[in-house]
Amino acid sequence: MPTLSKRTEGFTDSVIRRMTRISNQYGAVNLSQGFPDFEPPRELLQRLAEVTKEDFHQYSITWGAQNFREALAQKQSRLMGRTIDPNGEIVVTCGSTEAMMAAMMTVTNPGDKVIVFSPFYENYGADTILSGAEPIYVPLYPPEFNFNIDDLEAAFRQKPKALILCNPSNPCGKVFTYDELKTIADLAEKYDTFVITDEVYEHIVYEPYKHTYFASIPGMWERTISCSSLSKTYSITGWRLGYIIAPKEVIEVAKKVHDFLTVGAAAPLQEAAVTGLRFGDDYYKDLQAKYTEKRDLFLRGLDDIGIVHTVPQGAYYILLDISEFGYESDLEFCEVLARDVGVGAVPGSSFFREDVNHLIRLHFAKKNETLYEALNRLEHIRNKIAKR
Repeated sequence: MPTLSKRTEGFTDSVIRRMTRISNQYGAVNLSQGFPDFEPPRELLQRLAEVTKEDFHQYSITWGAQNFREALAQKQSRLMGRTIDPNGEIVVTCGSTEAMMAAMMTVTNPGDKVIVFSPFYENYGADTILSGAEPIYVPLYPPEFNFNIDDLEAAFRQKPKALILCNPSNPCGKVFTYDELKTIADLAEKYDTFVITDEVYEHIVYEPYKHTYFASIPGMWERTISCSSLSKTYSITGWRLGYIIAPKEVIEVAKKVHDFLTVGAAAPLQEAAVTGLRFGDDYYKDLQAKYTEKRDLFLRGLDDIGIVHTVPQGAYYILLDISEFGYESDLEFCEVLARDVGVGAVPGSSFFREDVNHLIRLHFAKKNETLYEALNRLEHIRNKIAKR
């Protein structure tokens, strides 16, 4: 038999998705894969029910249904501070996962380099390698997960084609300040580099922190490929509706990549989701309040148990320090945690380029009763997991 492609030789399966399977196996409270256990907004579900009886069951326009793009353009124009052309500056994708992959393939050639901050969402390194590019990892330093300017410029001196910016960040919950974004922008301009943003948590930010769209930084619209999704904002992770917003000349290439990757996102789901895109500002204020309550509830519970953890500025993840248990493998610890304590988590090593085995990631996008159940189980963690 001929040999298979070598580009995936260094890959494993997704550790995040694997931990969901392990959680299911042991009946653990799944705080690993970041999806909620509560319903999407009622208005979206009502419209979805109506759509099943209407004529939206065939292909929509490849780069997104017209009314979806128009509603999205209106929403994001207000937020990003510029008028976005729904016909020339948007591609609708199958989730932000495809948006990131399409963006990467739009701007990189085999042999190019791409800057990735560490810790990072596990797909970024894989996206870079699948595109034939080479990742350059730049560390974010805890507890605030700030970058060192010298580290970053050293990476830029390698003449990367792009930098990936997740803001707010998964898994560390960092919200980049305007000054930090301006530093990145100045370096991107100096070294003529694209910036590919992942902003799926754009509406989940905690006071006093503020999310700034990178494309809104002066001079950055022309070199920014903004990727996001409806998954987290409207609690519809299974609908797989994402998008790219970028200048017209970038979008023209992204359309072609998207067309041959997936043809198009699901037509009936786009039609139903237009309802959410037309929500007023009150919806996003309520979303922030809901997640602020969940964050505070979960962090108070962890404090009561006495486990060291990060405090997220945005998104809905925390990193838990498991140093006291003495495990050399955080993956093994997570398997024991699911089996013996009944809580699913993700090993932190899957997010770091550095040698990190003392952190695990939990998320709190769950009903309050689910979070209480997880905390009740974690209360007994020291009795059920022996120290090594």
